[in-house]
Order: sequence, then structure tokens, then C-alpha cells
Amino acid sequence: QIEQPKGGIAKCESDALAIAADIGYPVVVRPSYVLGGRAMEIVYSDEKLITYLETAVEVDPERPVLVDKYLSDAIEIDIDALADLHGNVVIGGIMEHIEQAGVHSGDSACTIPTRTVSSSCLETIRSWTTKLAKRLGVCGLMNCQYAITNSGEVFLLEANPRASRTVPFVSKAIGHPLAKYAALVMSGKSLHDLKFTKEVIPR
Repeated sequence: QIEQPKGGIAKCESDALAIAADIGYPVVVRPSYVLGGRAMEIVYSDEKLITYLETAVEVDPERPVLVDKYLSDAIEIDIDALADLHGNVVIGGIMEHIEQAGVHSGDSACTIPTRTVSSSCLETIRSWTTKLAKRLGVCGLMNCQYAITNSGEVFLLEANPRASRTVPFVSKAIGHPLAKYAALVMSGKSLHDLKFTKEVIPR
């Protein structure tokens, strides 16, 4: 089973307060309808949550807000994977964020390969990512974000069946043009045709 932080979708202020009361502060709040981490915030109290909802976003049934448990002192991981039409999945790269979890990847530095993540956590991340790509029927690139707690628990934060801003960085690090490969597999090529059949871990 793939674990995720507790959370919910709020369509009004009372929804958001009820979700926060259920899962406990701190929580990460963000609009469900924007990209790039805009208007994402970590809040620690009802008062701060109300302020956020009144000043940072418009919350209504057409523009819900995501409220998720914030995993304090966790490490955030980005992973890019490539899948073809035949169900083959190859991990492009696993990146460890320098900043704490909750800082958007566009505002965070990262390293590839990872530096402080255990081999068991990495295997969990690889396994979950592969299963997600196959279950979602991804053909092309997929980006997933995970958080790893101090106790070594792994949580899936997001799974996006698309290219991410990390793809150029990963491609440079591993020496393979992932965006080009994605275009080719989407046009019918297999990963075997491209001779890209296993994860490349840079040294």
C-alpha cells in the first residue's frame, strides 16, 4: 500500500478548519488549481489558516483548497521516471532536496544521487513509482514527490503524469535526453528500442 499524508479538500473555510482539526497542525495549504507552488503555505493555527484563506486564495466549490498534514523535519525526494506503451518503466533519476519538505522544488536545491537516504527507502520509492506508472498507464514522463520522515517512513506527496522542471537537470546528470526519449516512446518506440532499460546513477 502506498502511504500518503492525511489530508482533505476544502470547498469553504469551515471545511478547511474541520480538516485541520482532524489531522492536526501544522498543515500545508495550497490551491488545487495553480501550478508552480504558488500560494502554498505551512500554517500552525486556526488563526493563521483563516488569514490564509481570507488573503492568499479564494476558496469556493469551484476553487477548492488542499489541506494536508505537514511532515515536520522530513526529507523531500523528487523522482522522474519514463514509461513506454509496453508497460516498461525506467527510473530517470532520484533527487534529494536540500531544503525541508514543503519548500517547492522550483525554490529548492537538490542533489543527484541522494546523499542521506537509506537503501530501503530508495527501494520503496522505486517500487511505488514503477507501480504508479503502470497503474496509471503512463506513456512518457512521470514525476513523483515523496517525503521521508526521521523514522524512515515514506509518504507519497504527488504523482504527476507529465514532464517536470527537474527533467533537464536529471538528463544532464545521467547523460540521457529524457525529453527526447519521452517524445519517441509517445510516438510508439519502446525503451528497449532506445537502449534505455535501466536506471543510471551518476557518480
